[in-house]
Amino acid sequence: MLNVQSGFREITEDPKSIFNLLSGEEKEELEKQVSFVQVKKNEVLFKEGEKPDGLLMLVNGKVKIFKEGVGGREQIIRMVKPLGIIGFRALFAEENHIASAVALEESVICSVTSEFIMKRAIKNNLFAEQIIRKLSRELGFSNTRTVTLTQKHIRGRLAESLILLKRKYGYENDGCTLKVYLSREDIANLSNMTTSNAIRTLSTFANEKVIAIDGRKIKILDYNRLDRISKLG
Repeated sequence: MLNVQSGFREITEDPKSIFNLLSGEEKEELEKQVSFVQVKKNEVLFKEGEKPDGLLMLVNGKVKIFKEGVGGREQIIRMVKPLGIIGFRALFAEENHIASAVALEESVICSVTSEFIMKRAIKNNLFAEQIIRKLSRELGFSNTRTVTLTQKHIRGRLAESLILLKRKYGYENDGCTLKVYLSREDIANLSNMTTSNAIRTLSTFANEKVIAIDGRKIKILDYNRLDRISKLG
């Protein structure tokens, strides 16, 4: 069950949250302009072409950001982990969303009014600086991924996607199982390849003892080799 008070403490007290930089008075104001909602797996947070009505932050769970290409094929452009902000590009650009966001599992989302965000960005330099830094990092990530997805071969793209998932979500307690369970289609959409190519390449990695597969669970058995495959492209 959604606990609003604990959710608010998490987004305002965790050092990784942009709202941690607000003053006590600003946090009191934020509490009046924030709402929390629990979303189900596969629930849409916003669709491409819609107008943003605030800034979203993932409190817990996992979210994918994707864009539809030719023939309705998805390309996952970003994976979001807790305390990640969503939809901020469109908000600050005063544009409609150019991608869609969907929950990968049951998640908790908080929404902050655009009015609060804009006022704080003007009046609180540290808050504005943190947002600019996040935007800059996302731009850098997007530029790097563009090169990866257009220049690397299938093996390199898939290896990099698995490494990205590891860095984003980490491992389960066994120290090797990725803490995210994606469908083969999602893995393909993250790696810019067909689902059949993703299935085939995952099987090849498993035969080479680089990974182990159990349904949607993927264990990384040889991270160094996976990293070499990614770098060789």
